[in-house]
Amino acid sequence: MRLALALCLVAAPAFAEEPPVAPRATDEGFSLMEEGMKLVLRGMMSEMQPALDEMGKALEEAGPALQGLGAELGPKLRQLIALIDDIGNYDAPVMLPNGDILIRRNVPLKPRPLPPDPQPGPNGEIEL
Repeated sequence: MRLALALCLVAAPAFAEEPPVAPRATDEGFSLMEEGMKLVLRGMMSEMQPALDEMGKALEEAGPALQGLGAELGPKLRQLIALIDDIGNYDAPVMLPNGDILIRRNVPLKPRPLPPDPQPGPNGEIEL
């Protein structure tokens, strides 16, 4: 009898406890993770802010020079792109032992028609 009473007294607290509740996605765990990430990102931004400010100032100072450079290089770049046609028409660059770099075209160019021969003028002169 004593043994049965002892077992009941020992088992009683186990029946009285509620089963543990599994954490849901919206509970404390995820909100703590979210807050931790926010803190990490804020810390990174506060450390990077001076460097970003310096970079912004440098870009503001270089702005007029870069605009002038674009106006000068724009027409030349358009000419170069017209000459290249398609980058897929070329093999990878090869460096020769003397330091020259060759970029071979893997698709041959179509020959351009030759301009007509110049015609002599009324006095027999030919413009070159």
